[in-house]
Amino acid sequence: MAAGASSRLGRPKALLPMAGADQILLDRAIGFGQLLSDDVRVLCGAWYPLIRFRTRRQPSRWQRVPDWHLGLSATLAAGLAGLGPKAKGAFVLVADQPLLDEDALRAFGEAARFVPNQPLAADYGGRPGVPAYLPRWLWPEVMELQGDRGAGQLLASVRATRVEIPGVHDDVDTPEDWLRVQRRLSRTGPTARQSRR
Repeated sequence: MAAGASSRLGRPKALLPMAGADQILLDRAIGFGQLLSDDVRVLCGAWYPLIRFRTRRQPSRWQRVPDWHLGLSATLAAGLAGLGPKAKGAFVLVADQPLLDEDALRAFGEAARFVPNQPLAADYGGRPGVPAYLPRWLWPEVMELQGDRGAGQLLASVRATRVEIPGVHDDVDTPEDWLRVQRRLSRTGPTARQSRR
């Protein structure tokens, strides 16, 4: 999901440049999505034409969310409504978590495929959040959500399995967040990881 206006940041967060790489924040998020599924869709609202033009790594499908200003719930509903009848579930990622651990994300995807009827979510100190896996039976309730909130409370109420995914707390909402994340990225980039092996 990359539909918001990024008002706290003051510019579209999906377009933030990744230091030392020829990509933007959304390119990284699409790469994370491709670890989970061959069918990766980007839900975009504010800044849509510009974000689509500037993204180098292309998803399977771009989906414009006309009601993006109504909040996360509208984006979630639009994304689920756009999936075909054969989908058993949907993974939900956001564009502003560039420090997610790839191995943990792969394990998360494998767990969802092993038990496709069980909701899964990243563990935020005892409460569920994104990344999340929403099995199809849960979609009607997700689509009834209102306002600028995701499915966290709903996932808690159905006792979603919580999974430890390092990096979930390092999201980008403010310029200060971005500076902190950039510092972490410079210490954990591909070159730094290779030197530790």
